[in-house]
Amino acid sequence: MPQPIKKMINSNFNAFKKQITHPIKFRVFLLKSLPSAWFAGLRVVELSEKKSCVSIQYKWFNKNPFNSIYFAMLSAAAEVSTGILCMGNIYKRNPGVSMLVTQSSGKFFKKATGKINFICNDGDAINTLVEEAIATGEGREITCISKGTNQAGEVVAEFMFTWSFKVKQSK
Repeated sequence: MPQPIKKMINSNFNAFKKQITHPIKFRVFLLKSLPSAWFAGLRVVELSEKKSCVSIQYKWFNKNPFNSIYFAMLSAAAEVSTGILCMGNIYKRNPGVSMLVTQSSGKFFKKATGKINFICNDGDAINTLVEEAIATGEGREITCISKGTNQAGEVVAEFMFTWSFKVKQSK
């Protein structure tokens, strides 16, 4: 009979959170790793072990011909909202764990103007999956959902990202 997976929070999550929620360090990270997200002005509004919120504001750089936020910029904000939860759960793990988006999809409901907040509530499920990947040594996948809402609280878009986690091989 397989051993039950112990539910643990990555002990380094708070160190990651401190780095990623620091306004200057996050902007440097974006400029270095995701320059289009830097130009688009993504911001981390909230981050915990369970939830993340990333915002994007309508402006010249991220607009489309219909005077709303271009779908690719919405997708970037949604991906970052799921990705920072994943990164926080694998940050400084021993053994190391790699992550990769293997699939994405989106639905659009309303014109995205003003400030849009993308919220992902999948932190607990991500943590459980990373623990399983470490315990078993086998790759695992999870589909995370990020919903984007406007300032009136209306859902403007919903994105699904499937993330794959694998334990890195020792060299």
